[in-house]
Amino acid sequence: MTASPAAALTARARNVSSEIVTDILTLVRHETSSYDLPGLGAGLDLLRELTVHRLGRPDQEQRHPGGECGDTLTLTYTGTAAGHVALVGHYDTVWPTGTLAGWEQPETDGRAKLSGPGIFDMKTGLAQGIWALKLVRDSGAPVPTVTFLFNGDEEIGSLSSRPVIEEVARQADVTLVLEPTAHGAVKTARKGSGIFRVTATGVEAHAGLAPEDGASAITALSEFVVAAAAVAAPDRGTTINTGLIKGGSATNVVAGKATARLDVRVSSLTEQDRVDAELDAIEISDPRVRIEIEHAWNRPPMTLNTASAPLLALAREVAREQGRDELPDAAVGGASDANFVAALGLPVLCGMGAVGDGAHAQGEFIYPDTVPAQTALVAGLLGRLARPLGAGAVPDA
Repeated sequence: MTASPAAALTARARNVSSEIVTDILTLVRHETSSYDLPGLGAGLDLLRELTVHRLGRPDQEQRHPGGECGDTLTLTYTGTAAGHVALVGHYDTVWPTGTLAGWEQPETDGRAKLSGPGIFDMKTGLAQGIWALKLVRDSGAPVPTVTFLFNGDEEIGSLSSRPVIEEVARQADVTLVLEPTAHGAVKTARKGSGIFRVTATGVEAHAGLAPEDGASAITALSEFVVAAAAVAAPDRGTTINTGLIKGGSATNVVAGKATARLDVRVSSLTEQDRVDAELDAIEISDPRVRIEIEHAWNRPPMTLNTASAPLLALAREVAREQGRDELPDAAVGGASDANFVAALGLPVLCGMGAVGDGAHAQGEFIYPDTVPAQTALVAGLLGRLARPLGAGAVPDA
């Protein structure tokens, strides 16, 4: 009996699983900290070489300079059918260069794990996306045009790549973001995020001779960040984390300047407005210290918009055809480049990548036994998107 196309695709993914894992580990072994421009440049070169090795030379290619951020690379492979899909993923990681040398493998729980800086978030997704296109092309089925977008600044806000992401998404019928799954679930809702800079400017004085003449920027900033933490409303999905503080010049000097960087997450634009207003209203005890807040909202909240609902339905149908009982979806606190696409009202699914855990934590890992199924899922979805979404490609959502 001839296997169904879905079964054949899944079987092929299992057969090449070791090669996919090899590519994953190749990417992980090259460190690409968001703040290491030489490392990012070499890492992007490696990623391009791997893509060309597996898929051949692209029909269109453009490297967009990132300035103080990692470059963004777009590679387009012309398909045999009318559809056009964007596969988006970042190659930068939160881990400083040198982390790999001291990386400790996590304890196992009876199931094989692979660990390394960036393996979960999100180098596994990059390799799986490349192989997904290879699998569907090798199957002989109709293939949509696919544009890969690899950016090197997602972990610091996609400061240079955002306009490129938005332009690529506008040109495609559908965008799939290869971020890790939420324990196997695709991500259909994400919080919006902001990175606020707070500067306290006080009055310097000698801490021993005339402390009363000084107005400590550090003390004032400490008051501010405690008050800012109280603005959070976890029951409404709003969190505020002061992640960085810097200030002062010497232990015997009343600090004249101090700064803090806050990570703010919200689930709605209403909460975004509330946070803005309440942070601006915070008062500190010493009127001689001036507080300035740079409100830098980076990503808007993401929800399952009407354009994306049929795409989720299609992904679930593909998963059923491949033998999965279900394909759950989830709302998560982290933001991604999918937020930008959703805000444009365009169809997007996020969390199409790795299954594992520990993003941004020592010991982040993937389950290698999930690599074939995840790769096959993206491959099957690409095959079904050979026709534009809404042109008979999906069932009613």
